[in-house]
Amino acid sequence: MKLRIYLDNCCFNRPFDSQDELKVYLETQAKLFIQTLIKSSKVELASSYVLLFENSRNPYESRKLSIRSFLVYNTSCFVSEEQNDEVIRIATPIIETGIKKNDAFHVASAIISKCDYFITTDKRLLKYTDERIKLMNPIDFLDIWEEDK
Repeated sequence: MKLRIYLDNCCFNRPFDSQDELKVYLETQAKLFIQTLIKSSKVELASSYVLLFENSRNPYESRKLSIRSFLVYNTSCFVSEEQNDEVIRIATPIIETGIKKNDAFHVASAIISKCDYFITTDKRLLKYTDERIKLMNPIDFLDIWEEDK
């Protein structure tokens, strides 16, 4: 069975951030490589109505369209608004740990999708742990990918 991953909004937007810092540049390159793994069907991508909603609020039209297009053409598993009650049920205790609401909804969507990994560049979110899913940045995911090849 293929690995299933969920990339949050900050991960999708990483290539559009200033690339002046080495860590940002490396995370961008790792994220772009992950996209090639998704496009070549080596990894499955899960997404959600939460991700589409967050992306719809992106003030940069070209970025918004680029991310939406990638999601539309490459998502294997989608958590829809009809699953909102389940998302809220799972997200509520996550929010109670201090995680922001949208971030908790993303994690809950990844759990519902039975993802193996939740990939983010959000340092604060990376401190959260949950036995149902592994949270990591794109660089760490590539380390795991290389080990499992």
